[in-house]
Amino acid sequence: MKPTHLSPKPGDVLLLVGTTKGVFLARSSGRRAGWQLGGPYFPGHPVYAMAFDGRAGRQRLWAATENPFFGPNLHASDDFGRHWTQPERMAVRFPKKAGVALRRLWQIVPGRDDEPDRLFAGAEPAALFESKDAGATWSLVEGLYDHPHRPKWTPGAGGLGLHTVVPHPTDHASMLVAISAAGVYRTDDGGRSWTAANEGVRAEFRPDKYPEFGQCVHKVVRHPARPERFFLQNHWGLYRSDDGGRSWKDVARGVPSDFGFAMAMHPSDPDRVYIVPLESDQFRCTPGGKLRVYRTDDAGRSWKPLSRGLPQQGALETVLRDAMATDSLDPAGVYFGTRSGKLYGSRDDGDRWTLIRDGLPPVLCVKTALVPARARRARAA
Repeated sequence: MKPTHLSPKPGDVLLLVGTTKGVFLARSSGRRAGWQLGGPYFPGHPVYAMAFDGRAGRQRLWAATENPFFGPNLHASDDFGRHWTQPERMAVRFPKKAGVALRRLWQIVPGRDDEPDRLFAGAEPAALFESKDAGATWSLVEGLYDHPHRPKWTPGAGGLGLHTVVPHPTDHASMLVAISAAGVYRTDDGGRSWTAANEGVRAEFRPDKYPEFGQCVHKVVRHPARPERFFLQNHWGLYRSDDGGRSWKDVARGVPSDFGFAMAMHPSDPDRVYIVPLESDQFRCTPGGKLRVYRTDDAGRSWKPLSRGLPQQGALETVLRDAMATDSLDPAGVYFGTRSGKLYGSRDDGDRWTLIRDGLPPVLCVKTALVPARARRARAA
């Protein structure tokens, strides 16, 4: 299938949408009044992870594809999808001594602005990879892979995946990662050593409800203006930490269910977070067939349902862990995609919603970018 290409301009909002059947892009002006759709790229290939890297003058898209014959691979485009790198072998791979093969890339995360060539990737089997040369080469973070807890980690329903990577915005040595179903781990020495950071998080499916590790964490978010504060969506459980993940407090009051996957942070307000609750782990659809985003404006003390413009009857939808994101404008744009192939957006902090696109393949991830002016031509990794 021949893709439709977009020509984004500086100041445009760009949505990166990974689906079970390839990559789609959507663009709009800063007004976000209407959207153009581009793609599909890599048609027929599941894409669980995407990212935009606008550091050092780049306008680079990253996409992690899966192929039933050749396995997962990582591709980059510096022209909004017109051309993609086509590595002959896996860009991210385990060293031979690990004795395992890469099954999936769950996450791609650019590093800090003052380290413009640093990238991170979360993988399955659970592992963290790092690139220090803008994605040309990758290395396994052995301090986490060799953790003594690893032999006791168990996979969640989707596998044993490191699906969330949360670097500290200013401290180069500090980072949190989330693994299903091992929990949250923290490093404060640049990845040489890692500590389980799950105190107060419930493991409902285990005999010991509050173990040191083994929680099935679904998503973790942090706000750069308050880096010691995190919010966490668990497999049953909704939590906040105010001490860098060392301990967690339940903040699930006011939601119809504390089970869910998606979680997104407001770009400017560290007290404001978005989630999409699901009915249960046995029935992973929106409660009562009502598609509602829930927002807290007070750091989880209360939650408000946001439904204007969303279907409130027969909407048995599912939103996956990486299928929700916010842009950096004011008021903020909030976006999410569903397993039924619908892409929704709000341009007013979530108060009102519109259907951006219907009829997509099942949506696996949604990422956002504000297209910058191009300072210099960046060469694809």
